[in-house]
Amino acid sequence: MKSKKLSKNIIKIFKANGFVLSEPDVLLDSEYIIERSGEKFRSSMLTFEREDGKIMCLRPDLTVASCIKFLQKKTSSKIYYSGNAYRRSSKKGTNFINDQLGIEILGSKNQIEDDFKVISTILSSAIKIKKKKVHVKVADISLFKSLINALDMPERWKLRLIRHFWRPIYFEELLNRLEKNTDIDQVTFDTDKRRFYEMQKMDQNKLVAGRSISEILKRFNKKIKDPRSFSDGKLIVRIIKSFLKINCKLSKLDKTLLDFIKKNNLKKNVFKDFKSIRNLNKLKQDVNFIANFGRDVEYYTGIVFEVFSEKKEFARGGRYDDLLKSLGAKKNIPAVGAAINLKNI
Repeated sequence: MKSKKLSKNIIKIFKANGFVLSEPDVLLDSEYIIERSGEKFRSSMLTFEREDGKIMCLRPDLTVASCIKFLQKKTSSKIYYSGNAYRRSSKKGTNFINDQLGIEILGSKNQIEDDFKVISTILSSAIKIKKKKVHVKVADISLFKSLINALDMPERWKLRLIRHFWRPIYFEELLNRLEKNTDIDQVTFDTDKRRFYEMQKMDQNKLVAGRSISEILKRFNKKIKDPRSFSDGKLIVRIIKSFLKINCKLSKLDKTLLDFIKKNNLKKNVFKDFKSIRNLNKLKQDVNFIANFGRDVEYYTGIVFEVFSEKKEFARGGRYDDLLKSLGAKKNIPAVGAAINLKNI
């Protein structure tokens, strides 16, 4: 009963901030999600076969379900939801039912304003239900991407590091290989090359993991032609690891990044586009910036954040401008949101 009452209080705050109720479908086409978003949900989805042979699943994620409903034009662009997500976990004893309460802003181009709106609304919710010692930690995936694209290394390495940033263990393996100048083995390369020629014969508009065949071929063609030798791996890895160690008060982030740029002889405009995260200084709350935070969800593209109280996570969220395209939109659509962990309130 207490949890239900707290949820009602939070929903009042959502409504007061202009969020409208959306109830995304519980049952989704599992093959659609896998085809559009890649394999990241396959192992966690709870699936079953309908009488007509179609494979369906219980929604594994309310953000994804909300995005699908938005693309079907069945919802407002500024929504809140309350309900269950169903997914398996590799952790023993974990309940496969996740009770969630969240907000999303979809399709708005006011990135700075929207990022602030989502985080401030979640903070207001935490304070409203009298959470003690509320703290916020943030990162920005786009800062990492800006750094990688500014470093002088082969394009294939840039693509690889950005693509696998959300997989910390494999990412560390890539850094070790980059440091030792150990590229992919020849067997793997030859296999990929054969696949490249096979895909040239396929329908170029067909989507695979949210990208068209033509887009995949274009990137792989660049990879084939990219120079194979690279001698500055140690320097590049040192710079990347140094960036990922940044952990400071948000109020000191400008100076910290400026010192990082000077120390590593980088161009002054490397981090020119981080107005959104700088704008969070307006929050009446201590905010910590941790460069290595928020890498466990593949679809985040910008700000990622966590609000926590007494060492318990209250809510997590972030910006995910690529997700709606992977789910069928013709182009990237701006999106930001957050979900409250009801188990911890």
